[in-house]
Amino acid sequence: MTKPSLPELLHAAVTAVGGTERPGQAAMADAVATAVDDHSHLLVQAGTGTGKSLGYLVPALAHGERVVVATATLALQRQLVERDLPRTVDALHPLLRRRPQFAMLKGRSNYLCLHRLHEGVPQEEEEGLFDQFEAAAPSSKLGQDLLRMRDWADETETGDRDDLTPGVSDRAWAQISVSSRECLGASKCAYGAECFAEQARERAKLADVVVTNHALLAIDAIEGAPVLPQHEVLIVDEAHELVSRVTGVATGELTPGQVGRAVRRAAKLVNEKAADALQSASEGFERVMELALPGRLEELPEDLGYALTALRDAARTVISALGSTRDKSVQDEDAVRKQALAAVETIHGVAERITQGSEYDVVWYERHDRFGASVRVAPLSVSGLLREKLFTDRSVVLTSATLKLGGDFNGVGASLGLAPEGTAGDDIPQWKGLDVGSPFDYPRQGILYVARHLATPGREGSRTDMLDELAELVEAAGGRTLGLFSSMRAAQAAAEELRGRLERPILLQGEETLGELIKNFAASPETCLFGTLSLWQGVDVPGASCQLVVMDRIPFPRPDDPLMSARQKAVEEAGGNGFMAVAATHAALLMAQGAGRLVRATGDKGVVAVLDPRLANARYGSYLRASLPDFWYTTDRNQARRSLAAIDAAAKADEK
Repeated sequence: MTKPSLPELLHAAVTAVGGTERPGQAAMADAVATAVDDHSHLLVQAGTGTGKSLGYLVPALAHGERVVVATATLALQRQLVERDLPRTVDALHPLLRRRPQFAMLKGRSNYLCLHRLHEGVPQEEEEGLFDQFEAAAPSSKLGQDLLRMRDWADETETGDRDDLTPGVSDRAWAQISVSSRECLGASKCAYGAECFAEQARERAKLADVVVTNHALLAIDAIEGAPVLPQHEVLIVDEAHELVSRVTGVATGELTPGQVGRAVRRAAKLVNEKAADALQSASEGFERVMELALPGRLEELPEDLGYALTALRDAARTVISALGSTRDKSVQDEDAVRKQALAAVETIHGVAERITQGSEYDVVWYERHDRFGASVRVAPLSVSGLLREKLFTDRSVVLTSATLKLGGDFNGVGASLGLAPEGTAGDDIPQWKGLDVGSPFDYPRQGILYVARHLATPGREGSRTDMLDELAELVEAAGGRTLGLFSSMRAAQAAAEELRGRLERPILLQGEETLGELIKNFAASPETCLFGTLSLWQGVDVPGASCQLVVMDRIPFPRPDDPLMSARQKAVEEAGGNGFMAVAATHAALLMAQGAGRLVRATGDKGVVAVLDPRLANARYGSYLRASLPDFWYTTDRNQARRSLAAIDAAAKADEK
């Protein structure tokens, strides 16, 4: 039997999922197959509707080597594991004459811990919570969730939090889960043989395709202790998110509350002298944090330096004590010790990292209305880390609908640690960029309207001209509007203003769960949905319910954002253009994602309206526009309103 060709395999897979073959998908599959065969690296932009999941799964499965697929969102993980992979494997099985195995793998805290469930939470501040299991009708929401989770534990085959529906709060889930640092280890745990997290890791070791998330990929790369099985091919989907997810994993934080909990956990396990030293250091840190003002700390303030040094030294002493003492009077002492050790090690690690002071780290104070002040430390850049850890010993394919910014891949490539495409050098990972386009006819399906006549938005203050423009556009569109705002305050102000002016229902992020809001928005064409960051990337509403996407302003990072401003300054000091490399790239990525909400199917039509004249007038405007889908472009407000009215009329005719 001759080996099946890639087009044959792709045809079988596309037919199995009920899709349509696309030229872009075929081009992508061919490029992925070449990269895997050559052990090279590929960045591939595949627009919405291309079918990029099959574009990388089919060549990866055909090659026969182990593949790790890392995605950013739960929705795509579920789609891969529950729909795309089962159907694709079934379709390819007769052609490949083998049945590739696949598995999902997440971080340990995503799985139910049987030890926690049966033995309780080993910490004094949560004592009594599990007593609610015995109550016939617990009145609190937490008690109800705990009872439901106990029942679920008897039924679930995976123990995966995402399989528990409806979901529960983070606080409830914390009662039955542990971090990797808190875990006793399968050999020491009474429930090790049944452990859901261990079972998931065993399934992953045997699988040909392992589906995971960006965070676990980052942990695998950064922490040196491998959590993913050995693999020859890495595919990063939603790759535009990778840098921010890796940065998040590499960010450390200390809060007075967190330190106080660590003190309480350790106090009953170590000698009085060690416990008192940590308690004293904790109080000193809390006094410093009471006066902390938000902002970057370019030099470590003396009082914070003293407080963190005391915390670091006291934590080190407690860590040593925890390793040498055993208190048989403490029930389930191993679990108590492990949790205390994890908490104190985190404090020691972050305090030491900040006090050592690295030119490659950024340190800042943050203040939250609800949780108070914290001190945070994050890497100035993760590009070197990614270049060293990601692109060695395997072929890497990175894909997304938005990887080309300003017309090329070099901006995203630089953030990933890659030199400009085609640059020669022994130590420089070689890569290719490919844009396979989109099946959508963007110039015919969409209009990019920039409100050139509006005043340039300032830092604060009401934008009455923008709100007037927004109301006119929404009315012309007959509702059907997704409003993407640069801040929650702006979204709330717009919703309040337009609710007073228009008869259209206006949904606002935060007033209901995101899933419920999107469902209601999709169900009612007259409805508008206003919100901020998660809506720029998380809304998939094809059809007539979303025919106007409005951006209130170009979403540059805030000038006082400590990490972004530090990164911008570093680029400038190295002789580059910090604004374009950091702020404009950040804005271009978000705008490309936001504009992508408009056209989700071949029959969709509508307008993306940007109510910020800088997109038309400023020098960087052309760079940002080149990052967006190739919509028909206008600054004529009357043209935009006429087009919206015509699209609305056509949609109403179809609805009858």
